[in-house]
Amino acid sequence: MVGTVESGFDLVIFGDSSFAEIANLYFGRIPNVRVVAHVVDKGFKSRDSLAASPVLEGRESLGKFDAATTRFFVAVTYVEMNTVREEIFFQWKEMGFTPATYVGHGGYVDERASIGEHCFIFENNTIQPFVEIGSNVVLWSGNHIGHHSKIHDNSFISSHVVVSGHCSIGRNSFLGVNSTIANNISLGGYSWNAPSTLMTSDTGVGEFWRPPQRPVKTDKRMFPLEQ
Repeated sequence: MVGTVESGFDLVIFGDSSFAEIANLYFGRIPNVRVVAHVVDKGFKSRDSLAASPVLEGRESLGKFDAATTRFFVAVTYVEMNTVREEIFFQWKEMGFTPATYVGHGGYVDERASIGEHCFIFENNTIQPFVEIGSNVVLWSGNHIGHHSKIHDNSFISSHVVVSGHCSIGRNSFLGVNSTIANNISLGGYSWNAPSTLMTSDTGVGEFWRPPQRPVKTDKRMFPLEQ
């Protein structure tokens, strides 16, 4: 399965990073989807175009387009525990524009699973029955999301992560490459799991885990969280 919930619209992408370049390529493969512009924050413009789409400066640039025919996607990764992507997502929704969702090819999304708005699901993801994917979630390539599990809003799941059955991944969390979450585990919001971390017990809000599994309270100097 390739595409979004719907096709046939113009698209504005926030960002001009590698993720933004990939989003331009992937969305552009969907019939009748046309990437009309990229937008960056003021002072961050480094080029005039990306993949033949103009790069505009200032978030308000989205207002130049017709909200009836133009959708948006914020191609920002896990910067500041996903709060940057979350902030722009809500700003552009409040301007009256509809977010776009991309679901890649080569994977399996069960018809009994649900995917929220403004998600980017890369290729080769397995999403089992009764999974709930919140809004503004990124699943990079090759992950397994087990049955009855929930990935809460604004989370970022990197590649080759295993989330077993009946798990809950709290909002604004990050799971590093090759992380494994055992059955029936709940991770608190703003959790950071380093690559190859194995989680076999519940965690609280704002904890940083890395092998060997030792919790470290998230430092605001690293990630500006409200605690």
